[in-house]
Amino acid sequence: MNGIVDLNSDIGESFGSYNLGMDEEVIKYVTSVNIACGWHAGDPLIMEHTVRGAINNNVAIGAHPGYPDLMGFGRRNMDISPKEARAYVIYQLGALSAFARANGGKIQHMKLHGAFYNTASVKGEIAEAIIEGILDVDKDIILLALSGSYIAKLAEEKGLRVAQEVFADRGYNDDGTLVNRKLPGAFIHDKEEAFRRIKDMVLEGKVTTISGKKISIVADSICVHGDNPMAVDFVKYIRESLIKDGIQIKSLSEFI
Repeated sequence: MNGIVDLNSDIGESFGSYNLGMDEEVIKYVTSVNIACGWHAGDPLIMEHTVRGAINNNVAIGAHPGYPDLMGFGRRNMDISPKEARAYVIYQLGALSAFARANGGKIQHMKLHGAFYNTASVKGEIAEAIIEGILDVDKDIILLALSGSYIAKLAEEKGLRVAQEVFADRGYNDDGTLVNRKLPGAFIHDKEEAFRRIKDMVLEGKVTTISGKKISIVADSICVHGDNPMAVDFVKYIRESLIKDGIQIKSLSEFI
C-alpha cells in the first residue's frame, strides 16, 4: 500500500512462423516483461529479438519458464518431479540469461507460466525445487508469483526477493486463487471496473472475489495482457489511469 506498482506482461510467445501477441505495442506501457524461454512458446530468434526490444525500451527483463508443451501452450497439467522442476527452471533461466548478457542486459525476475505457475502456487515440493533452482542460478533474481501463494511465502523464507502479482483482468476465488478460465467470471472485460479493482488492490490491499467477499491481497505487480488490439488499449488505459491517480509505475528492482 505504498502507492508504487510494477506493470508486467507476458511477451515473446510467438514461435517460428506463428505470431502471437502485440509485443511491439504493449512493451511501450509496461515496466517489466516476462519473456517465454522456448518451451511453452518462443524460440531462439524470438527470444533475442524480444530481449533487444525490452532493452531498447528500458523495460526490465524477466524469464517466463513453462512446461515443455508447445502444443498446449504450457497450460496443460504435467506430473513432474521436484528434480525435474528444478532442472526446467535452471535450463530456461540459463537460456534467457545468455541472450540478455549477449545484448548488454540482465535478468531482473522470473515468473512461471501457465500450469507450471498454478502448480507451484500450491504444491510444496515443486515450489521448493523451483526456489532452489533460482538460488542456484542467481540469488539476486526476484521471484514474481501469485499474491498470497505458497511459493511466494516460501521464497521469502528462503531469502529470495519476492514480488507478489495481481491480475487486472481476472476474477478471484475466496482463497485468493484465480477463477478457472473456463468458468463464468474468470475475466473482467470492462476497463473501468478493472481499474477500480486495481486501485483497491494497490492502495487498500483488498480485492472483491467472485462471491462478493473482500479478501486481503498484496499488489507489487499488475499483470496486463496485450494479445489483441483491444487489450493494448486496456494496458494503455490502466497505465495512464494509475499515473493520473498519483500511483507511481516502476520496475520491480526499483522498490523490491
